[in-house]
Amino acid sequence: MIANTWNKIIGWFKEFNERNRLVRNFNESAREAFVSGEVPVMLEASISRGDASYKHVFSKLWSGFRIKVYAGRLLSKDEMIFIANTILNNEQLVRRLVVLGWDTLEIYGEKAKYGCKWKLADYMKTLHLIN
Repeated sequence: MIANTWNKIIGWFKEFNERNRLVRNFNESAREAFVSGEVPVMLEASISRGDASYKHVFSKLWSGFRIKVYAGRLLSKDEMIFIANTILNNEQLVRRLVVLGWDTLEIYGEKAKYGCKWKLADYMKTLHLIN
């Protein structure tokens, strides 16, 4: 019993570290891509509450993967959709996000009070998650 509880606690910290590592790696890659001129805007990922209606069996309490876009202006909805599709079309990345407990992808502009969101489980072609 104690060993089982201990293993669960260690597992929680491992997942927490993996989530933070993914966000940190995303931000480092996004900075390098912006500095090198590969992309015209700066992207910054963070963890948010997510959308409770998007929950699945792996969802964590803070289940939103939020990307803030620094473009120096308001973004159009089409621009936010383009950025989201870049992520959502990468099934391996979507699967990684889902198994690490994210259920919502959010794209926000730096100057906007609104953004767009997507249910990550809808973009996994071969696995259907049941609540």
